Formats: sequence, C-alpha cells, structure tokens
Amino acid sequence: MIDESILMAADPYATLGVERGASEKDIKSAYRTLAKELHPDRNKDNPKAAEKFSAATNAYDLLMNKDKRAQFDRGEIDADGNPTHPFAGMGGGQGGGGFRQGAGGGFDFSEEAGDLGDLFEGLFGGSGRGSSSRGPFGGFGRQAPPAKGSDVAYKLGVNFEDAARLDKQRITLASGKTIDLKLTPDAVNGKQMKLGGQGEAGPGGNGDALVAVSVKSHRFYERDGDDIRLDVPIGLDEAVLGAKIKVPTVDGPVMLTVPKNAASGKTLRLKGKGFHKKGGGRGDQLVKLEIDLPENDEALAEFVKGWKPSTPQNPRSDLGV
Repeated sequence: MIDESILMAADPYATLGVERGASEKDIKSAYRTLAKELHPDRNKDNPKAAEKFSAATNAYDLLMNKDKRAQFDRGEIDADGNPTHPFAGMGGGQGGGGFRQGAGGGFDFSEEAGDLGDLFEGLFGGSGRGSSSRGPFGGFGRQAPPAKGSDVAYKLGVNFEDAARLDKQRITLASGKTIDLKLTPDAVNGKQMKLGGQGEAGPGGNGDALVAVSVKSHRFYERDGDDIRLDVPIGLDEAVLGAKIKVPTVDGPVMLTVPKNAASGKTLRLKGKGFHKKGGGRGDQLVKLEIDLPENDEALAEFVKGWKPSTPQNPRSDLGV
C-alpha cells in the first residue's frame, strides 16, 4: 500500500525537508541523507521505504532542474512536473493547427488536426517524438536522469621503487572492498586515477573513486623526469684502473663497468632502468661516480708525494685560474 503522506505532500521541498529558498548544496545534502536511509538495497523488506525513495528522487530531480523549479515556484506545474492548468486558454476552435473536437465528441487525431507531438512539446516543454521520458498523456515531457552517487577521493602514497616499476597497489575502499590497483605512468606523474562505479551509491548508479598518487622520496635515488639519478662512490684504484662494480637499480642490482681513469663526477647511463614513459618504454638510470679516498692512509700519502703525472695539467683551468 502506497504511503498517502507521500502523495498528499505534493511539495518537493516538503518531501526533502528543505526550505523553499534552499541552495543546491542544501538540496543535495538533504537528498543524500534520505537516499542513504531509504535506498531499496537497505530496505528490502520495507516497500514503503522504496516509495519514499522514489518520491525523494522525483523531488530532487525537479528541484535540481532550474527551469522546472522556477515553474513550480510560480505555480505553473505541480510536484510531478505536470501543468496545473494544461488546457487553459486553448479555446475550442477548429482552425489552425492542434487538435479539434470530432463528431463523436472526442478529439480528431487526423493529419489535418496537426501533430500532437508539436502541441505537447509547446504545452509541456518536452522534446516531442525524440523524448525517451513519458509524461501524463503518454507523453512528451523530459525528466532529469536520476542522480549518481557522490565520488569519493583517496590519497595513495607509493614507494619509489613501486612507482618506477608500476607495481600493483592493494588498497581498501571506503566500502570495505579491497582491490589491486594497477598504476599508470600518468598516475605516478600526478594525474588522478578514476575507478568507475567505486564511489557512493545513488539512484542513477554509483559514483566514482578518485585516487591521487604521490611518490615517496627515497634515501639514495632521485627522480629526474622519467630518469633516476644515483651517486655511487668508487675507490681510487677502481677509478684509475677501471673495474666492474655492483650498483642498485629499482629492478635489482646490476654490474656496471667503470672505465679506466674515471674522474669523480663522471656520469654513466643504465638504459631502461628509470620510470615508465606514457608512450611506452622507460627512462634511464644515471650513475654519477664519486671517488672516495681513504682517511689517514700513509702509504697513499707517501705515494702521492713521490708521484708526478707524466703530462702536467691544471685541473682548474676551466675556472680561469
């Protein structure tokens, strides 16, 4: 049995429990509260709740439509969006377009009578034959679609290595659902990810989950666009004689060849060991060599005292001194 209080209210403001001058924000808030309370999924054994939910949705649709809300406030339409005086001022003449009274006392729907779609389009503000919604006369009125549920925003901090490799991240949504989120190059570059249908429930379907990813800093890696920079210390003997050394990357350690006579500050490149690029492929890891001299090494000090380079040079010549 339909709750008579719903039918008798005939006032979308009363149905939602808001004042006539309520803002759109107040209307949305009131509807959201009612929708959560009355949603059919939460009230499967209470048919009255479904009726109230439908009434609240209709009231919300009308008040969120600025034109219909203005018409209702002026008394031109009722709470269902129907004209309060649909045939006022039409007259009973047979000339011109429209429909005319037939011999049997009814209405003549012949071609001469004109197109009913055009008539009702002007009368009810609908869209004629193309409208998918039906008004009270089999109709032509267009109603706003049911509102979707609200979007829910999330912030996700991701470890540096995970972001570079685009490792999946297990997250728990507000609904309690746990998912494995697949990262994208756009996401680790600051673009919000949208998970369709993972937001709040609504009569027009669920809203979306919006995930903002932030990449955490690392203790020795530094990001440079799609590349990764890393300072690596090497011994004096490795710099002079050359060597193969093990260096870390986000994909695991690799062997790197240090050329002979490598100067401190020299940068070597490891291809494809950086962040994933939007168009495919990956950036590189840029390894900067830093010569690490031992402290208080007397043998090294004695050696340098007696050592003279075969080709004298000024290592500061580029500085103009």
